[in-house]
Amino acid sequence: MSFRLTYATMFNPPEAMHERFEAAMKTVRAALGSRHALFIDGADRDASHHADRVSPIDTDMHLGDFALANAFDVEAAMAAAQAAFPAWRATPTTERARLVRRIGDVMEERVYEIAAALTLEVGKNRMEALGEAQETVDFFRHYADDFEGAGGYDRVLPDDPLDGVKSHNRSTMRPYGVWAVIAPFNFPLALAGGPVAAALVTGNTVVVKCASDTPWAGRLLADCVRDAGLPPGVFNYLSGSGADVGEAMVGDRRTAGITFTGSVPVGMELVRKMAGGTYPRPCIAEMGGKNACIVTGSADLDRAATGIVRSAYGMGGQKCSALSRLYVDENITDVLIEKLQQQMAGVCIGDPCLRENWLGPVVNRRAYDAYADYVGQLRDDGATFLSGGRQLTDGDLARGYYVEPVLAEAPVGHSLWKHEMFLPILMLHRVSGRDEAMRLANDSEMGLTAGIYGSNEDVAWFHDNIEAGVTYANRAQGATTGAWPGYQPFGGWKGSGSTGKAIASFYYLAQYMREQSRTVVE
Repeated sequence: MSFRLTYATMFNPPEAMHERFEAAMKTVRAALGSRHALFIDGADRDASHHADRVSPIDTDMHLGDFALANAFDVEAAMAAAQAAFPAWRATPTTERARLVRRIGDVMEERVYEIAAALTLEVGKNRMEALGEAQETVDFFRHYADDFEGAGGYDRVLPDDPLDGVKSHNRSTMRPYGVWAVIAPFNFPLALAGGPVAAALVTGNTVVVKCASDTPWAGRLLADCVRDAGLPPGVFNYLSGSGADVGEAMVGDRRTAGITFTGSVPVGMELVRKMAGGTYPRPCIAEMGGKNACIVTGSADLDRAATGIVRSAYGMGGQKCSALSRLYVDENITDVLIEKLQQQMAGVCIGDPCLRENWLGPVVNRRAYDAYADYVGQLRDDGATFLSGGRQLTDGDLARGYYVEPVLAEAPVGHSLWKHEMFLPILMLHRVSGRDEAMRLANDSEMGLTAGIYGSNEDVAWFHDNIEAGVTYANRAQGATTGAWPGYQPFGGWKGSGSTGKAIASFYYLAQYMREQSRTVVE
């Protein structure tokens, strides 16, 4: 098949993709209700407690019974990873890269079944789910290629200029040790698998924990790693709460580094913890966004409306890159609003397993209740609702967490302009010109993604002034969303990221290693 699936191309897939997804969904549904273990030191490990997880699509749908790790399980995982580290570090670069690529190969063989599970567990539509599964495959391949392309980060330097003495110099990067990965619910496979691939190919061993709402994705990742043939202890999978499992992982003396994706408050707490202690340890934290889009008077409004709707409401706004703040030139605002309303009216909401439904449920009861709370705050504080605002309870929707996408024109001083809601709620403000728009767009403690629709001159001005790590200009595929490994590095400025380096960028892998300068005199 010549079709290349990315988040930018997912809107017009070949018919065969739908057929294979539907066949995979039947297979996955037939196995619902199974019991799922932890994976430690190369083997499944049962736990003393389990959680029965249900689908946000339909809370009568039982996904499975998932093991919950305790302190003893964390200890076992950390011990296994530490014991496996010396041999894994000593494994030749080419062999580590081969095994990491093999994980991607195994995953690609199962990409449709994994996507079906992601749809049921997270509530994302089939194309979003297939996109996440394929993106994770590409992470494993991309990082293996990057590491080998960099020569394993081992470089010969000039000899010292000494007469009669041969003094050889080199710089080499060395892995840290046991690396902890803590992944979020919204991309539970990609944001676990990506850091796992980076840590493994650079020679670290890994203990990974997925979010409490999405343990199935982590278990599917563990199955792929197991079947790729990695040595025992190199990869270990835990599930459970952040308070019980995550804190134990971070606090363990054997944790040499951590990759975290989640909220700013939790991310900042982890950064401080990793910087404290006897010596600082690396913390790669991606901490969300409050992403803005500017629409100037020169914009193509049809293209803008398409990109805005896709980025604000795709996956229910539950993306750190989702568009939540829209600043529009006052001269074209009413026309753009009309186009947005037309597009929003065409959004089909319902069971995302069905091909016709683009928008599924939000992930859980907390998100569902938070939606009602935010809608109430906007109404109470004078916002004008242009579209949406209801929780949907008709028919089968009453058994899931379905809500309408919201477009609200809100006072510029409203507190929700500063708050990451992680829901399909887009706030709009009319501006007198692009300078006012830029001032408001940059008035945020976060700086992950941002977009603009306008002229070439507008775009150049935008890039010179916007405070965000990922930018998109005149993009119908998504105003602020849609990065893919090898095409768009993904990382935030300010409170959105702790390192200033982007996922899948030229600079990413080096963060999983520390430099050693070597001088040897013959």
